Amino acid sequence: MEINGSIALVTGANRGLGRAFTAHLLDRGAAKVYAAARRPEDMSLDGLDADRVVPLALDVTDPAAVRRAAEQAPDVTLLVNNAGSNTWQDMVAGDLDQIRLELETHLFGSLQMIRAFAPVLGRNGGGAVVNLLSAMSWFAYPGANAYHVAKAAAWAMVNSVRLELADQGTLVTGVHLGLADTDMSAAFDSEKLPPVEVARAALDGVEAGAWEVLVDEWSRTVKSSLAADPRPFYEALAATTF
Repeated sequence: MEINGSIALVTGANRGLGRAFTAHLLDRGAAKVYAAARRPEDMSLDGLDADRVVPLALDVTDPAAVRRAAEQAPDVTLLVNNAGSNTWQDMVAGDLDQIRLELETHLFGSLQMIRAFAPVLGRNGGGAVVNLLSAMSWFAYPGANAYHVAKAAAWAMVNSVRLELADQGTLVTGVHLGLADTDMSAAFDSEKLPPVEVARAALDGVEAGAWEVLVDEWSRTVKSSLAADPRPFYEALAATTF
């Protein structure tokens, strides 16, 4: 599909990758962007074409809020599932409620959005869904294993709904990356991707009809390791980061 002229909805649009997607969609000629956030009244539109931005109140973990969003945005042709969190929990010793929150956000939140907007996209010609995933869809990391499990589940979900929505002409693109320069990665002292680079790669992928976008070399390296015994990968990872 073409980004120019599209009508998009971006979750978690108030900062980080969501803000970058909103800005880059406008730069590429999107006719309208629904900028969704839990508190849209706190969202700054500085630097954006405010005439093409519609702030929208949305908590993706709230089924009623998701249904309202689909009613308020009946013209959407591109859904960007970006909203996310990292509770920094491990699976054995971590807080089970926080682990569930990760799954509610990344898996069930994104799935609720897709289920609500699939009929909208179908009525509007098919369109596309972009789901922000992670290189951590494919590897565990001590201190963030709840995030890994949630992203792995979201990856499987994306692979599933892609096939289920193919008959209505909806493209489903999963986007994997390492660290982007956002608040979530502020504690990490390593090379980070500019958020606009992630948005550009993802939207290039949509226009090319890509099922999956691997934004950086780290994502490509991690995915390529999946066919092998995992021990060498984790031994190398431990030697450099743990």
